Parts: sequence; C-alpha cells; structure tokens
Amino acid sequence: MGARRVFRLSGADVEEFLQGLVTNDLAGLDRGLVYAAMLTPQGKYIADFFLVRDGQSILLDVAAPLADGLAKRLAMYKLRADVSIAEAGINVQRGTGPAPEGAMDDPRHAALGWRRYSEAPEGDDGSDWDAIRVTHCIPESGIELTPDTFILEAGFERLNGVDFRKGCYVGQEVTARMKHKTELRKGLCRVAVEGAAPVGEPIMAGEKPAGTLYTQADGQGIAYLRLDRAKGEMQAAEARVTRAD
Repeated sequence: MGARRVFRLSGADVEEFLQGLVTNDLAGLDRGLVYAAMLTPQGKYIADFFLVRDGQSILLDVAAPLADGLAKRLAMYKLRADVSIAEAGINVQRGTGPAPEGAMDDPRHAALGWRRYSEAPEGDDGSDWDAIRVTHCIPESGIELTPDTFILEAGFERLNGVDFRKGCYVGQEVTARMKHKTELRKGLCRVAVEGAAPVGEPIMAGEKPAGTLYTQADGQGIAYLRLDRAKGEMQAAEARVTRAD
C-alpha cells in the first residue's frame, strides 16, 4: 500500500464547501466512506481520495504524494468559508480479511475489503493489492490516475466515485458532457499480458500507437487504450497484449 495522509476538515461550512468541489455527493457520508475526486475546471484529474465523517469534521484520506498539492488547492478555494484544514494525526489501515471494529467497506469494489482510521500505525494485512486492482480494473493514484486523466475514462462511475445528480462542482460541465453527449473512445481496460513490460510502456497495434500499459499481475494488466485500435494482438516492449474486457 502506498503511503497515505489524512487531513481533518472542520468548520461550519465544511460540507457545503466540499459539496461544491468534489465529484461525489456528500450525502453518502451518512452511510460510510465516500470515494471522490477533485478536478480542474477543464475536467481533468487532480486527486482522488476518501471522505469519512468524524464527529463534526470530515477526514480526507489521500495518497501522500498528492497531499500537499490537494491541500493547497482546497485552501485556494476556501476564501472566506468557515473551513479549517489540518493534519489529522490519524493513519489508514486496510485489508481484505475479517474487518476489525470501526472498519468501513471500501466503496469502490467489494474485493478491496475495508479501510479503518485510527492512531494505530499505517498498514495492511498483506493482500496482493496489485492483483486485486488488475482483476477488477481499479486505477491507482499516480499510476493509472495522472493529471491527463478524465475520470470517466478511468471508470469512476463504475467505482462509485462520481454522482451525476448532485449539482455543480469544479469540472462538472466537462464530466457531464462526456457522460451524456459523447461515446468514450479511450479508457482503462483489463488486458491479457504475455511477458512483461515497464509500467507506462506504450502499446502498439502494428505501427500505430494504441495506448499505454500500466499495472501488471498474474498475466493480466491495466491498460489505457484507444478503443478503435485495441483489436487483436498488440505489443508493449517485449510483451504481447490483448484486450480482455
């Protein structure tokens, strides 16, 4: 598991503030964890994270490499809202075995098990997270999810990370247009991989670029593909790649 950081957002305006910024509906906090993202006004990915209610405040669980940038972006939008953003002093534990007391289901997919927030050390139960992610085509911050990502191409609707009924948020117009007015021509897919290639290796369909190969495990991988070219056997360095989805 990559390192995580947890922020505590508090203040009288915190829910209204977040509701106008993130891709998912904060009404889901009453049921447990909410998975969401923050986008640029052009609809591109800045960060994905988990939100959970903790008393009168909200905890935000984000990949450590994205944390400082996300905190600065949130502070930029805060203006005069009654919202404070601070390190929570809380760690993330996760696993796929029996859930400990206080754990909550990962909202992205049942195979991802549970997450728990406490002062205990960060850690997990040794689950093979890459294999789980590849099997279910679940993207990871900093690997499949990059600043060029449009979240619908990354499967956020399938992963319960976006709500199309919640109203406006930053990047909402582009996201809604992709949902309702266009057919996706690119996106993350599960592929069969014979051999191995570095993460980020271009995939070629003959002489034409067809996409990029990312996480691999047990003869499978997650690839970002141009769907019109992802037909038959393709090549990524020395690996042979075929679409599995």
